[in-house]
Amino acid sequence: MSVTTKAGLASAWSAAARLLARWLERRERIDELFESLGSSLTGTERARCQHLVFGVVRHYGRLEAELGRLVAHPPRFATRAVLFLAGFELIESAGKAAEDGLTAKIVHHAVEQTKVLASPAEARLVNAVVRKLAGVLAGPPPAANAAADELADFFSHPACLVRRWLAQFGAEPTRKLLEWNQQPAPVYGRWRATEEAPPSWLKPTAWAGFFEVPSGRWSEVEPWLKSGKIYLQDPGTRLAVELLALQETEVVLDACAAPGGKSLLIADTLQRGKVIALDRPGARIERLKENLSRLPETVGVALVQGDLLEDVAPLLKEHRLPRDYAAVLLDVPCSNTGVMRHRVDVKWRLQEGDFASHARQQRALLAAAAKLVAPGGRLVYSTCSIDAAENEQIVAEFLVDRHSRFALQGQRISRPWETGHDGAAAFLLRRI
Repeated sequence: MSVTTKAGLASAWSAAARLLARWLERRERIDELFESLGSSLTGTERARCQHLVFGVVRHYGRLEAELGRLVAHPPRFATRAVLFLAGFELIESAGKAAEDGLTAKIVHHAVEQTKVLASPAEARLVNAVVRKLAGVLAGPPPAANAAADELADFFSHPACLVRRWLAQFGAEPTRKLLEWNQQPAPVYGRWRATEEAPPSWLKPTAWAGFFEVPSGRWSEVEPWLKSGKIYLQDPGTRLAVELLALQETEVVLDACAAPGGKSLLIADTLQRGKVIALDRPGARIERLKENLSRLPETVGVALVQGDLLEDVAPLLKEHRLPRDYAAVLLDVPCSNTGVMRHRVDVKWRLQEGDFASHARQQRALLAAAAKLVAPGGRLVYSTCSIDAAENEQIVAEFLVDRHSRFALQGQRISRPWETGHDGAAAFLLRRI
C-alpha cells in the first residue's frame, strides 16, 4: 500500500471518528453529518469514511451493550467514537482476525488514533478495552428460537421493533430481515442514457434498467450523475411507477414528490406527456428542483409548492393546471422500515408510537389525494415501509370509507429477504 493510500485511509478513519463523536453526543441525522464534511475528503476517502460510520451505526446496539459491560464510566465522546470504530472493525473482520493478526492491528491503530484524537491516558484505556472486546464479539449468533431481546441485542435493533416483526412475519423471516439490515447496502444506479449502452463494468441486475455500481468507480460515475446519464436509485422504487401503468401522453400528478426520484422515473417512463410535482415548501424542495431539471426535454414539468392536506385546488388553478388527473402517485412519508439497510440510523430514531402517527397522516394524505383523481383514473398509494399498519391496513380502511368510489385493482409488496432489494409497497386504486 502506498504512503498516499495509507494517509488517505487514516484521514477517512479520523473523519469517521469525528463524525461519530458528534453522532454519539447529538444524534444528528447521518445524511446531515456527511453534508458537514464538504469537500474535505477525496471520493475514495469519503466512501471509506461512510463505510465506517454506517458500520458503527448499523451495529450500534450490540457495541453499546458490550462496551457498557467493559467500561464502568463512559469516556469522552471522542474516545467512545474510537472504541465503537474499533468494535465495528472487529465485527467486520470476524473469522479472520485471529488467524492473520488483524486483532493486534485493530488494537494498535485504535490506540494510536486515541493519542491524536483524545489523550495518551485515554489510549491506555482503549488498549485494554479493545483487547477484551475482541473476545466478546467473537461469540456465536443467537439460536434459531432466540427470544426477541436476544435477537435485538445481537443484531442491533430496538427490541420493540423485533417483537413487532416476530408478530407480523414469524421467526424465520424476522431473522432474515435482521441479517439483511446488518449488511452494507449495494449502490444501484438506473441507466437513463437510452441512446447509449451502459459500460460493461456496471453489473446487470434482475431488474431491467438497474445496475449495481461496483466500488472504486466513483470518479467515473460522478460525471454521469452530473450529466444525467445515470441516477442512483434502488430497484424497489420502480414498483409504484410500474403499477401506475403510465400512458405515453398522460399528465401525471406526483402528490408527495420530494425529493423527486419517482418524478424522474415517471418522466423517463413517459418520454412525453407532463409531470406535476406537488410538495410542501421546505428543505427538500431544492433537491426536488434539481431532480426535475433532469427530466427529458420531451416531458413537460410543473413544480407546485403546497400542502396536499390543505385545499390545493386554488393553487392548481393559479398554476393553470388541471383540477383532477387520470394518474396520481402518492408516495407517503412512512417509518422507512423497508429501507433500513440504506438508512442505517432510522431504527435508532423510530419510536413505537411512530407507526400510529404515520398511519394518521397517511390516511389523511390518501383521502386528500383521492379528491384529485378523475373519474376512471388511477391512484397508486405507496410506501417504503414493510409494516401492515402503513400498507394493507391503510388501504383497507380507505376502501371502507370510500367503498363506492374506488376499487383495489393490484398491489406490489417487496419484503427485502424475498425480493433482494429495498422493501416497499404499492397499491393500485381505480376510481369507479
